[in-house]
Amino acid sequence: MARKGLYKRGNVWWLMFADLSGKIIRKTSGTSDYREAETMLIAEQKAVREGKLTDTVKIKNHTFYELKDKYLTWMTGRHKSADSKEYRMNQMASHFGDLPLRRFSTMIVEQYQTDLTNRGLKPGSVNKNISILKAMIKKAVDWELVEEDTLKRVRKVKNYKESNQRLRFLSVEEAQGLVSVCDEHLKPIVVTALHTGCRRGEILKLTWEQVDLNHGFITLTDTKNGDGRELPIDGTLRETLNKLPRRFVETDGKKELVHYLFHDPDTLKPYASVKRSFGTALKQAGITGFRFHDLRHTFASQLIMSGVDLTTVKELLGHKDIKMTLRYAHLAPAHKTKAVNILDSLFNPSPNCTPETNFTITSQSIEKESACVS
Repeated sequence: MARKGLYKRGNVWWLMFADLSGKIIRKTSGTSDYREAETMLIAEQKAVREGKLTDTVKIKNHTFYELKDKYLTWMTGRHKSADSKEYRMNQMASHFGDLPLRRFSTMIVEQYQTDLTNRGLKPGSVNKNISILKAMIKKAVDWELVEEDTLKRVRKVKNYKESNQRLRFLSVEEAQGLVSVCDEHLKPIVVTALHTGCRRGEILKLTWEQVDLNHGFITLTDTKNGDGRELPIDGTLRETLNKLPRRFVETDGKKELVHYLFHDPDTLKPYASVKRSFGTALKQAGITGFRFHDLRHTFASQLIMSGVDLTTVKELLGHKDIKMTLRYAHLAPAHKTKAVNILDSLFNPSPNCTPETNFTITSQSIEKESACVS
């Protein structure tokens, strides 16, 4: 157990002690050796008692702009969502500007929360900004750009309560209507989303190396949660992928297949976004209040309503926690009815009738039919 007044930050031991006025002083020992750090702490404490306090580490005034640039450099290659975080950080920079880091307080961050809310951002989006800000300040402490007291003040800011009730998905007819009006480049992307439940980024980055049409599987490696997963290819998706044009480029006299399934024909790079063409398709299909990510909800919701169990849907979506998948549970009320009917048959068996529950899937809903098997 470490001596009181010694704590680790990364691999380096830090000293914490009080001066004669009671002010807490923190300074790095500059070493990962515990005994050496302990000796330094004892020396500092002795100097305080003798009125010979040694010079403490003085941190210069660093601004939010400085931290943003350093954090962006550090984040690149480490965070999968670096692009979206950079966008939010640039928004923060326009708000905080050259504000010195040690000026950050609970009140300033709470005022920032209020400002974001007044601009129309939803609680979930506000919370993401605050979480990124807290992570940045924590790194600033690690990098000795600001004192730890600043981090303590920022961490006192509480997140807004979020409502995760939004679950927008398409009916079978709506999905078919949407696909029918999609532009030529967009249609296979939307079909892939509807038949795999993949996220937009996972789809746009798909390469031919990940697609095994012979065995009927797509292998995902670069996923949001870091875990890979395999997705079966159904008949509609197989037909769609088979129709995709294979383009070749010549390199050093050799023809090579363009890796990406969905790419700009001019640059041969993956589409950066399909927001505009997807928005146009939604208007033509008469669909409102819908996002590309809701295609993933449509995939999961239609599976649940068709009687697929939650565990299977969880695996297909790549959720690490079943809690994420439980948001679709209310779409399968018939399964609860089936469960209690089975229990009823156990307690009150009938010699001539065995309760069963058959499910007929229609484009509108699930119709339950009860039958007796003699």
